[in-house]
Amino acid sequence: MAEKTMNRWIVVAGGILIQLCLGAIYAWSAFTKKLTNPETFDFSKTQTQIIFGVGLASFAVFMALIAGKWQAKVGPRIVAMTGGIIMGLGYIIASFAPNDPSAFWWVLIGVGLIGGAGIGFAYVCPIAALVKWFPDKKGLITGLAVAGFGFGALIWVKLTGGFTFGPVKLSGDWTGLYGMGWSVQEVFRLYGILFAVLVAAGAMVMVNPPSGWLPKGWTPPPATHASSGLTNYTMKQMVSTPQFWGLFMTFVFGATAGLMVIGIIKLFGIDKLTAGGIENADVITGTAMGLFYALFNGLGRIIWGTVSDFTGRKNAIILMCLAQGVMMILFYFIAGNEWGLYIGAAVIGFNFGGNFALFPAATADFFGNKNVGSNYPLVFLAYGVGGIVGPIAGGIMGDHHIWMWAIIPAGVACLLGAVIMIAMRPPKPLEQTDVA
Repeated sequence: MAEKTMNRWIVVAGGILIQLCLGAIYAWSAFTKKLTNPETFDFSKTQTQIIFGVGLASFAVFMALIAGKWQAKVGPRIVAMTGGIIMGLGYIIASFAPNDPSAFWWVLIGVGLIGGAGIGFAYVCPIAALVKWFPDKKGLITGLAVAGFGFGALIWVKLTGGFTFGPVKLSGDWTGLYGMGWSVQEVFRLYGILFAVLVAAGAMVMVNPPSGWLPKGWTPPPATHASSGLTNYTMKQMVSTPQFWGLFMTFVFGATAGLMVIGIIKLFGIDKLTAGGIENADVITGTAMGLFYALFNGLGRIIWGTVSDFTGRKNAIILMCLAQGVMMILFYFIAGNEWGLYIGAAVIGFNFGGNFALFPAATADFFGNKNVGSNYPLVFLAYGVGGIVGPIAGGIMGDHHIWMWAIIPAGVACLLGAVIMIAMRPPKPLEQTDVA
């Protein structure tokens, strides 16, 4: 009975706590400089991005193939809790890596494969539950549900190096875990424990509303198309539509751009700033990722989701892709300036964050609310594709000192995504609704 009368905003709070932890994957830049240190690990730039790419792909694949269907059967609580434990275990495994190049395999398996899998299990649970609790505010609530994922990177990046803004030390004399002498392995171990405990706590309130429940005073719109929530496509029906493939490819392009920048911003930023004769490049790039990218990534999820409730999901995705494409192209040219790096990181992070509010809501709009927990993971496989292509392409081009050939093509791809969405029309309503 308690579950049936639960305040739906408690579920929001639990979902945000879970996402704050899962967003640690976006804090990868906190480790890339340490891992490429020739005196210890001596990873190549490409190796750091392979680990990041495997983590993103593992995240997407486990979410699509297992978590979506499993949470539909047993509910979000068990699946989210399992994800937190697996994610924490992965980071703990990585913490046993030796201080030599063989550490690559420990970190690849621990943070990449196992940690990514844990994120994949837990990530879909708050989204699937909250779309059911908030059919009246799908754009806003999916934005809130995943905002923690973006804000989480801010916490985990700055926890390692202290909170600074240029020359201003926001955390006083405390310079983060690294400043206290912590090794990468010790940070991995602490993070693993925290992820397991905090995700399990958030999972305790991950429950679905009672069958047939509707918000007080809200009446569903007429069942004229899928966005009414009354026409529900199954996975098989969804993948046979051109709208699925349009959403998928547009998401691939957006994910490629955003994930490329997350993975390489530290390495790329240091190269560009140093070439321009700017000192403190390490601090500046940490601020660009840990403050500007992460903060605006979280805000983008909320703001783009809210905007889409007024403009419609299609128009919001078009605007987001156009803005991202233009900024990615400009980013290569302005990143050699401190404020250029900050502005580029903020705008790219803001638009990238919008993907995670707009695409789940668009999936629910186009293909119905009932099966969004199993349908959206298939759309989300696009994120895994982008997670492989973007970071690894960035790493390869970085090792060859031709960053331009990674960043500018990613911007052009985002512009192509806008064209795809302009041409897209909503799918026709199913003749037989609410198909199981």
